[in-house]
Amino acid sequence: MKPVMTAARSTALHMAVAFIAMGGWATFANSAHPMPQPLIAGVVQGTLSALITLFLKRMIEALSARLPGGVGWWLPPLAALAASLTLLTSIHWLAATPEIARTIVVPLSVTGVYGTLYNIALRRSAGVSSQSKG
Repeated sequence: MKPVMTAARSTALHMAVAFIAMGGWATFANSAHPMPQPLIAGVVQGTLSALITLFLKRMIEALSARLPGGVGWWLPPLAALAASLTLLTSIHWLAATPEIARTIVVPLSVTGVYGTLYNIALRRSAGVSSQSKG
């Protein structure tokens, strides 16, 4: 396997990047509020992003490998986005995050792009044609 693809498949790397990037974003998105609210939002989002990344990466791998044709191209990223939206909204509401919408907009956008690109890479490496019927 190519070194880039090996790194791209590293679950620990995906989780660490998610924690740092999305936790940092959440802290920034809530920075207008008094401490420790921004830090709590950052830790909550960072932890959620790392755990969601672990789950979503594995879910995308499983769905991408099992779904035939066109469905296999769009359902894995859509399922990832729906799961993320549900979890992020619920947990941030329970954590009393002041700026829930601002906090989750970037992670949800990243989930959509990440899920789509990772699914495309998996399907291409498996030799699945995007012209397959679904």
